[in-house]
Amino acid sequence: MIRVQFCREKFSSGCMVVARLFCSSEQMKEMYVPTEQICKIMMSCPKLGLDTMLHQSGVKVSPTIVENVLKRFENAGMLAYQFFEWAGKQRNYTHSVKAYHKIIESLAKIRQYQIMWDLVNTMRKKGMLNIETFCIIMRKYARAQKVDEAIYAFNVMEKYDVMPNLAAFNGLLSALCKSKNVRKAQEIFDKMKYQFVSDSKTYSILLEGWGKAPNLPKAREIFREMVDVGCDPDIVTYGIMIDVLCKAGRVDEAVGIVKSMDANGCRPTSFIYSILIHTYGSEDRIDDAIDAFLEMAKNGVKADVAVYNALIGVFCKANKIKNVYRIIGEMKSKGVAPNARTFNIILNTLIGCGENDEAFRVFRRMIKVCDPDADTYTMMIKLFCEGNELKMALKVWKHMRSKQFLPSLHTYSVLINGLCKEGNVSKACILMEEMIEKGIRPPGLTFGKLRQLLIKENRRDVLAFLQEKMNLLVKEPLCD
Repeated sequence: MIRVQFCREKFSSGCMVVARLFCSSEQMKEMYVPTEQICKIMMSCPKLGLDTMLHQSGVKVSPTIVENVLKRFENAGMLAYQFFEWAGKQRNYTHSVKAYHKIIESLAKIRQYQIMWDLVNTMRKKGMLNIETFCIIMRKYARAQKVDEAIYAFNVMEKYDVMPNLAAFNGLLSALCKSKNVRKAQEIFDKMKYQFVSDSKTYSILLEGWGKAPNLPKAREIFREMVDVGCDPDIVTYGIMIDVLCKAGRVDEAVGIVKSMDANGCRPTSFIYSILIHTYGSEDRIDDAIDAFLEMAKNGVKADVAVYNALIGVFCKANKIKNVYRIIGEMKSKGVAPNARTFNIILNTLIGCGENDEAFRVFRRMIKVCDPDADTYTMMIKLFCEGNELKMALKVWKHMRSKQFLPSLHTYSVLINGLCKEGNVSKACILMEEMIEKGIRPPGLTFGKLRQLLIKENRRDVLAFLQEKMNLLVKEPLCD
């Protein structure tokens, strides 16, 4: 009787697990299919007919589906915004905070600040604003070297009923430091450090900023101040300090800090070992790089893809491609999947050595293992364009489109330049129009090349048409 009861319970438990897996699979399918359907429409449909096509498709949106689509089209600001607006009008749907944040990021990338602030005002009316909203705005302004506007976004938070706190303060400092404005960040920190109780993250941000300046004495000063005020360095701080020292050519001093970490209650991570391995490689100290890798394993730290990428970079720099392939084999045996960065390091080396055929073989192997990123596609298209193999470049482009991967500014530019070089003006114009339609502003050099060809072929009407579209992508002024 007991045995029968046990079997029933086990069977029931198994059914529940299967049911959960089935439900999970069904839910994923419910999100994946509409997402792909929407992306396909957005990739193929002209801007003017997009709303109609989306409506006629009968697709139903949910917060997750909208967030996924916005993520896919993060580099096509105006196209993403058109979808965002359409989705917001659908029945039984309300935009999530995450959706607002994604579209704000996309619009800020193409400097559509007026629309960005309009959305901020909408969020305020709905009570959806938070610290992260303003941190995104600060980051985007700083990245565009609009330092005053980034500071303005911090100062205006209270006006929008969001009280600035340490997270917002750190967000401002981080935005400035990452955009190479560490002196301004330090100035703000010195003025306001008594208004907010600084933590290890605050000091780590400044430490990294001065490290990238580069200004090692100032980085040391920040590290000392941190310890003096009783703020203990954490694993992130140690990682940054080690990176700063390595970039300043003080790798042996960095090793000393790694060895002292255990005594301070911080165990070195795979990230820290990846920094050491990368630095040894840049200094052509291959044996030391291998020793660091072996020491990491000896200390019980499992190698992740970042560590393997660093080691691959070491052997690539030394042109030891056979060793690189052995590492790929070891990664497979250890259950560590290579990523786009792994293959990009290899491709960059092979292309640099003129091993174009081998690079293409690696690319074909790559697409069976992981998804290429924008850098991969740009590298391969540029390789074929420069080698006067436009057909192959277009094949790579076609593969990219079949994956519904939105090309980046650089990917578009490389192919348009290649088409101009071959005198294929019509195809170049189509891509230029598509690029602008997606809200991506073409570089002046690329547009200039196409402009010269259109003038040469006396196609001024086409040039005027493209120029008019370009004028729609004007930089908007700061507005709240």
